Parts: sequence; structure tokens; C-alpha cells
Amino acid sequence: MRILSLNVNGLRSAAAKGFFTWLPRQRVDVACLQEIRADLEQLEPKIARPRGWHCHHHPAEKKGYSGVAIYSRQAPLRVRHGLGVPELDREGRWLEVDFERLTVVSLYVPSGSSGEERQRFKLAALAELTRQLDRRLASGRQYVVCGDFNIAHTPMDIENWRSNQKNSGFLPEERAWLDELLAEGRWVDAFRRLNRNPREYSWWSNRGNAWANNVGWRIDYQLVTPGLAPRLTAARIHRDHRFSDHAPVLIDYAL
Repeated sequence: MRILSLNVNGLRSAAAKGFFTWLPRQRVDVACLQEIRADLEQLEPKIARPRGWHCHHHPAEKKGYSGVAIYSRQAPLRVRHGLGVPELDREGRWLEVDFERLTVVSLYVPSGSSGEERQRFKLAALAELTRQLDRRLASGRQYVVCGDFNIAHTPMDIENWRSNQKNSGFLPEERAWLDELLAEGRWVDAFRRLNRNPREYSWWSNRGNAWANNVGWRIDYQLVTPGLAPRLTAARIHRDHRFSDHAPVLIDYAL
């Protein structure tokens, strides 16, 4: 099974850049998308429900903002929109689908870069996500949690780490949250389990020549339950086509 995660920075924009033409050629089984920035009424049928895909969307209440989606080749057995936490669900932050062997999540963690109020909201969201993820880990079911976490975990995951230590996305408390999540094999960073190469980034600022010079951050992850770690077979960040300011993260699982 091949699972893709991508912050599309606007689903209609990514579609216009050829995303839905490119996707079938990648032999993807499940595509988890973040920041779709649209509800179904705003999407053309070929984008909302392209042929051959089972499509589920959890848009934000605010138009043109946030939202997540999951497109799968196989029909899920169950779909859950949101976490039951109004503050997060209004922003379309979590979508969860069950298949026979595993559950896949599309997650969009809030950014705190716009100011102190949103940073406080982000830290509160991280605390809630700890509770939610612990609950799922305790269930014994296999999970793949895909998404834009808006956190670069280690200096290996960000080009200019020294100058960003006081910036949202690389703050000590944010990185400590990921440390705890990944401690002692609680959850596994699928990409880093297979790929320890430096300068592997998934997001680049639109300022300057960040993309061209690969001055980026790795903030898009697929976190998996420990039982899936032996099933990981390949991991890559796809930079050959650019659909947004993020790049697709593709992980292969022997399932």
C-alpha cells in the first residue's frame, strides 16, 4: 500500500497545477490532503470526486481556510469527521477513515506563526492531540497519521535551525512534544525510519529562492503505530512536480 500526504495550499489551486493528473501515475492507494481551503459546494465534481476514488472532506466552517480530505482507491469501512473538539473541528483539522487492516488520518496542525494568540491555540491543540493519539495507541489498532504538523523535529529537519529556534515551528516546546510522541517507540516517524539523508524537506517559504536553494523545513509526516514499523518499505519526498509550497510525502507499506 502506498500512502501520500500533501498540504495542497488550496485544493483548486493544486488541481489547476495538475495534481489529479499526476496522482494516478504514482500508484497511490490513499491520499491525505491538508489545507484544502474549500467546501464541496466550491469544488467541481472532477476535483471533489474524481473517477476511481472514494473521497471524503472535512472543510473548515470559514470559507477558504484550512480543511482536510482523504481520497482512497478502496472504500473505507468507517469515516469520522473531526475529534469531537469544537475548537479544532470548526477549522477542519482531523479526518479519520477505517480500512480492514488499519486506520488512516489526515491531520492539519495549526500554525502559530501569525502571532501569540495562534501560538497559544497551537500549543493547546498539541495537548489535545496527545490525549487523542494516546487513546488510539491504546486501542491496539494500527494507525497511519498523515499530515502537516507545522513542526520541524530536529536540526536535521530544517536548513537554518540556529536562526529559527525562537520561531513557531521550531520552538523547544514544540519539538519536545514530538520527542515525547516518538519516545520509546510510542509512535514512529515513518520517513525517518527509512531515510536518514540530510536536507530532506517538505516545505519551503515563498520568499527569496528557498525552493531553488532547498532552504526548507520537514514539517509533513506520516506517524505510524509501532506494529507498522516492520511494514515500511520505501519513503520519499517528491520534488519533481510542485503543486503547492509543500511537497508530497510518499510511504510504501507491505500490507
